[in-house]
Amino acid sequence: MSDEKITIDHIGIAVKSIDEMMRFYRDGLGIAEVHREEVPSQKVKVASFRVGQSALELLEPTAPDSPVAVFIEKRGPGIHHVALAVDNIEEALAHVKEIGFRLIDEKPRIGAGGKKIAFVHPSAAQGVLIELCEKPD
Repeated sequence: MSDEKITIDHIGIAVKSIDEMMRFYRDGLGIAEVHREEVPSQKVKVASFRVGQSALELLEPTAPDSPVAVFIEKRGPGIHHVALAVDNIEEALAHVKEIGFRLIDEKPRIGAGGKKIAFVHPSAAQGVLIELCEKPD
C-alpha cells in the first residue's frame, strides 16, 4: 500500500435537504451537479458536484435511523466524512487493520456510483470518519 497513490475522492456533507442546498452549491457557486442517486442500503440520497479532481457529496437521510440522520441529530449538518480513493480496497483495509486501527467495515460494500467502499472508525483519525473507496477501473 505504501507506493499506492491515494487521492481525495470526495468530501461527504450531511444535509437535511439536498434540494435546499442546491441553492448554495449550484445557484450560488455555480457548481454543476454531476450525479444524483438514492442508496437504499445506506438510507441516503446523494448528489455529487465535481470540484477539480475531487467532489463534494451531499448526503440527505431517507430514514430517521440512517447513519446520516443520526449524525445530523447529534452534530447538526456539516462535514460527515472524507473519502480517499485507493487502488485496492481489500489491501488497504487489511493494511489499516494490521497496523492496529479500528474499522467500521471489515469488508467493502457498494456505495454511491457503484463504487466499493468501506469506513475506517473515526478513532483512527482523531475524530474524522474516513471512507476508503476503490478507484474505478
